[in-house]
Amino acid sequence: MARQARQRVPEGPAPDPAVQKLRIRYTKRGRLRFTSSRDFQRALERALRRADVPMAFSAGFHPHPKISYANAAATGTASEAEYFEISVTQRVDPESVRVALDQALPEGIDILQVVEAASGALADRLEASDWVLEFGGLPPEVLERAVAVLLERDTAEVTRLTKSGPRTFDVRGAIASASVLGPGDERPRVGASDADTPDCAILRMVVRHTTPAVRPDDIVTALREIGDLQPPRPPLVTRLAQGPLDTASVRVTDPLE
Repeated sequence: MARQARQRVPEGPAPDPAVQKLRIRYTKRGRLRFTSSRDFQRALERALRRADVPMAFSAGFHPHPKISYANAAATGTASEAEYFEISVTQRVDPESVRVALDQALPEGIDILQVVEAASGALADRLEASDWVLEFGGLPPEVLERAVAVLLERDTAEVTRLTKSGPRTFDVRGAIASASVLGPGDERPRVGASDADTPDCAILRMVVRHTTPAVRPDDIVTALREIGDLQPPRPPLVTRLAQGPLDTASVRVTDPLE
């Protein structure tokens, strides 16, 4: 009879069970927008330890803190609305966690909101993003013409190089709204900005979360290829919000409410 392989079992007691889940909104501002997802994850785990948050851990030979991330912005993109969830082994006051964790993280990664998680998956509530793109050195009327050409199209395909090779997809269908802000329009205040300079065209747009994901740089590519836009330098991109999409007002609402 063949000898049965012995199943390895981790030594020591099982990890404490999670009793509460928190949803957390944070920012990426200034130079911290260049932080990669991996760098942020390492910084966050160190900050959770410094803030003495009673983290829940997975079981197994290599336990890791129970943290889940949702739709993070690309490296180089600023954001006022990034989200993650954590599970804890003791019930905590969300506002106390917000204060302690904010103090433990570097300036530019700011904890704006902590709430107890409601039922359902956070990712399912992130239906769209509200973006602002600041094109320094570009007259607004030039951007207006390019946006008008793009919005007139039923489809607008672009090709992006992915890890599995070039991929072509439609970006027009993901654009719920797009407009160039005029002199009398309220301009969002976001970090370092060219918005107050005479030659700065500002594009505000709401983009649905699709598969594959349509990123702001994909839409800039479409503006170049279809609208003949030739910006002197890449725009400063900031995500203002992400969450459920109110189709009547074409507005992104708070996913933590």
